[in-house]
Amino acid sequence: MATENQNVNVVVTKSPKSVGIAIALSLFFGPLGMFYSTVLGAIVMIIVNLIVGLLTFGFGLILTIPIGVIWAAIAANSHNKKLMAGKI
Repeated sequence: MATENQNVNVVVTKSPKSVGIAIALSLFFGPLGMFYSTVLGAIVMIIVNLIVGLLTFGFGLILTIPIGVIWAAIAANSHNKKLMAGKI
């Protein structure tokens, strides 16, 4: 039985990430909410928040939480751009 060479198209689908949900999750849950948009960013911000929170008795979180929110929004937007460009 002879085998024929056949071209098979494989389509991998991923869903886009909502920037609004990324902002809301990181705003309400801090670095834990960042896991939706960026795992590495969430881990980095957990470590940064622990260090800053301990050194400033929690007052430094006024600066680090908004940084995490911005990072999550940029990561979700970047994911969507890569998805549309076909790089993911």
